[in-house]
Amino acid sequence: MMFKHCNVNWLNLGICSLFLGVGAAYVVLETEPVVAQKNQQMFPDVKQNYWARPFIENLAEKRVIKGYRDGTFRPNQIVDRDEFAAMIRQAFEERKITEIPSGSYFKDVPKGYWAAPPIEEAYETGFMKEYQGNLFKPEQGITRTQAIIDLTKGLNLDYKGKTNQAAVVPQKATPPKQSKIAKNRLLFPLASTALMQPLMPVIASLPQQQKPVNAAPQQAATTATSSSDNAALDLLKSYYQDADKIPKSAVNNVAAATQADIVVNYPDRRFFKPNEMLTRGSAAALIHQALVYRGELQPLPKNSEAAKYIPTAAAKRDSTAQAK
Repeated sequence: MMFKHCNVNWLNLGICSLFLGVGAAYVVLETEPVVAQKNQQMFPDVKQNYWARPFIENLAEKRVIKGYRDGTFRPNQIVDRDEFAAMIRQAFEERKITEIPSGSYFKDVPKGYWAAPPIEEAYETGFMKEYQGNLFKPEQGITRTQAIIDLTKGLNLDYKGKTNQAAVVPQKATPPKQSKIAKNRLLFPLASTALMQPLMPVIASLPQQQKPVNAAPQQAATTATSSSDNAALDLLKSYYQDADKIPKSAVNNVAAATQADIVVNYPDRRFFKPNEMLTRGSAAALIHQALVYRGELQPLPKNSEAAKYIPTAAAKRDSTAQAK
């Protein structure tokens, strides 16, 4: 140690103080890079080169998502419906279209269940639906297609019949400044969600007083949707090489999400992979892009590595030009 030979007397006090000052500065300089590194590494299991890291960190900074008690994020873990409901609750501020007493309205959501509040809100705002028999299936994993359906339903997105991204605008008013991003209501590990198509219309299964006020007739909605399916499928074929694998019932939703730049396809933006189970990393990417669409987050820089997985119209044109 540099201070070992400093005798405690007035003559050497000034010299020892000088050494102490230099030593303190040395310690500060040595620890600063460590602190900076910790700030940059929010989750130890989200590596520097992990494809979804920018999406995850942006959401974590806005307190839309959190890790587990051990500090990890577990980006490759499949998310269940209860987890996705929790993420939706924290990310979006939407009006209710119906009401239920609580998340335990569903037979398989027990009272006191950690995800009962987000399940209730995700259902009431139209993001998520129930299964036949008044079941929610909270611990069931979801697919990428189901997650896209959830987001487009909850955000009231529909296929516009145009490929111009500038023509796509939110159909609902911009959320108030005091949005859920600032409310920090997510007091449990992040989750992802998926919109499962109900096996029977949810509106018909609710008591009369719980039905949405402006619910459109089911037949009219079906007719309107079927009229744009062909055009929507053509759009998807121009983006995805596996467009034919997308369920017919989800074609309109996936086309709407594609127009709004919500879709994120890793590792190749040309493949939608509709039946792939949604991971926590992918869920963060989709939620991130939905918030960008809503104007609540800044888009990733176009030259960033993660941005290349977003199948935008500009990206599609670049791919087409390179192919030629």
